[in-house]
Amino acid sequence: MILEFTKMNGAGNDFILADNRTSHIQITSEQVARLCHRQRGIGADGLMLLVPCASGKADWAWEFWNSDGSRAEMCGNGARCFARYIQRLTGAPGALTFETVAGVITANFHGARVTVNLTPPHSLRLAESVPLAGGATAIHSLNTGVPHAVIFVPDATGAMVNQVGAEVRYHAHFKPKGTNVNFAQVLGPNHIRVRTYERGVEGETLACGTGVSAAAMISARVHGFTSPIKVQVQGGDTLEVAFNTVGEGFSDVQLNGPADFVFNGRVEI
Repeated sequence: MILEFTKMNGAGNDFILADNRTSHIQITSEQVARLCHRQRGIGADGLMLLVPCASGKADWAWEFWNSDGSRAEMCGNGARCFARYIQRLTGAPGALTFETVAGVITANFHGARVTVNLTPPHSLRLAESVPLAGGATAIHSLNTGVPHAVIFVPDATGAMVNQVGAEVRYHAHFKPKGTNVNFAQVLGPNHIRVRTYERGVEGETLACGTGVSAAAMISARVHGFTSPIKVQVQGGDTLEVAFNTVGEGFSDVQLNGPADFVFNGRVEI
C-alpha cells in the first residue's frame, strides 16, 4: 500500500497526517511505530488519520496514534495541526469541529496560528509527595484530555527530563496507565517555561500542548497566575493558554499556537 501523507509540526511537536475519509487506509500499530521511527521511517511524535465522524457530534473525527503505536485520547499540538490540515484539504472557510476520544474539539484560525478548545480538565491534585530515587518530590497532576504530572523546577535547562520523567511516568503512584511528566520553571508573572516527557513517545518532545495547558492551570493554583498564561516550550515557540476558573476547577480551556506544514510525501507500507 502507498500512503500519501502530509508532515506537520506544532511548536516542534511533529506529526504524520493522512486522509482516510474513504476508509482505504488499513494500518497497524506496528506500522505506525515504523513510520514514526526517526531513523527507519518518516519520523514523527504521532500519526493522525482524518475520518468521518460516525457519531454525528462534529464535522470530522480523527484516529490518533503515539509514535510507539499506542493510541492516545488527545493531543493539543496535534489538534492544531489536524485542524489546519482539514482546512487545507476541505477548504473549510471558518471554525470547524472534530471528535477525539477525549471529546469534541473546536478550532479557530488566525493565519498560521490556531486556537483549539480542550475538553474540560479533571482530576486536579496538588502537591502530592511522591517518593523518587532522588527523594520525596512534590508533584501536581491534572488530566487535560490525557494525564499530566507537573513538577516545578528552578531551572528547566538543567532538569533531568528523560531520567526523572521516565521514573515518574511509570511510577506506581500513577498506575495503571502512567502519566506524561512536565518540568515547569516560572519565568515571570503569567509566564512559564515547560519541558515535557511524553507518554507514548517515551522521551522528551519539543512541545506538548496538553502538557503546557496542565502546567499553566496548575501555575494558576500554585502561583496565583491569571489567564492567559504564556508558555515557552523546548522548541523555542511560545504557546498561550486561556481558561476560566470555576471553584476549584477550570473551564473553557483554549490553547493557541502555530501549526506549520513541512512537506507532502508518499511512502510504501
